[in-house]
Amino acid sequence: MIGNRIKFRHLHTFVEVARQKSVVKAAELLHVSQPAVTKTIRELEEILGVPVLEREGRGIGITRYGEVFLRHAGSALTALRQGLDSVSQERQGTGTPIRIGALPTVSSRVMPRAMSLFLAEETRSRVKIVTGENAVLLEQLRVGDLDLVVGRLAAPEKMTGFSFEHLYSEKVVLLVRAGHPLLNHGPSLYASLGDYPVLMPTGNSIIRPFVERLLIVNGIAPPPVQIETVSDAFGRAFVQESDAVWIISEGVVARDIAEGRLVPLPIDTGETTGPVGLTMRTDTVPSAGLQILMQTIRETAAGA
Repeated sequence: MIGNRIKFRHLHTFVEVARQKSVVKAAELLHVSQPAVTKTIRELEEILGVPVLEREGRGIGITRYGEVFLRHAGSALTALRQGLDSVSQERQGTGTPIRIGALPTVSSRVMPRAMSLFLAEETRSRVKIVTGENAVLLEQLRVGDLDLVVGRLAAPEKMTGFSFEHLYSEKVVLLVRAGHPLLNHGPSLYASLGDYPVLMPTGNSIIRPFVERLLIVNGIAPPPVQIETVSDAFGRAFVQESDAVWIISEGVVARDIAEGRLVPLPIDTGETTGPVGLTMRTDTVPSAGLQILMQTIRETAAGA
């Protein structure tokens, strides 16, 4: 394959000769002999199968094929230098700070393990993690206050200028404390739900529309006593000491369920399942540190 045969020296030499329009000047700048420059250019032309340089009076001109290849060769060298600079800065502890926005579900389920793996890489990057409602985090991402948002996929109209990489899917659950009266209601569970306070996701939260559709589909009237919150700390404490019902993304409370502190009600919430992943601006290139953190997030999510 052509790509496997072209080396850095081919690109570097060609770009320098094209820039200087002279083999002699290019050889001086590259600190090699003129025959070495000529040989490298011939090797490149042999690999490409077309001439990239041509005699032009006493100097050297670029062929039409050479002009096309020069744009790509120049971009490749620039990208390589930027990559080298980025890695060097990260290793020296002078890299750009990494600013992550994570929904509560991700902060509980993914980020702790991902950060442990990231710190083991010893990048010396400074990392800032903020948690909040999806709409707020996306707005901060849009204006450049965040570099990455890890959470649910937003509505199509909210994704203009963003890219999304799917990591996994999760659903919403209705939780109560162990021993809650609703756990013994059986078929009358839906009708009895309104007898208890319900912790609901806020109106701006990304899962709120899923929750409202779930209640409508199952014929459940809006709970008369609602407390809107995105605080998992409050939700966890309040539900454990009261008869409240907590409607929340499963990832936030996965450990509580596994350890028996909270119990999901036997309600099918499969229709609330949605994709969770990485959202970035399409007009930015992630730093080396951010790319490494994204890799640890992917690895953690794959095993979550």
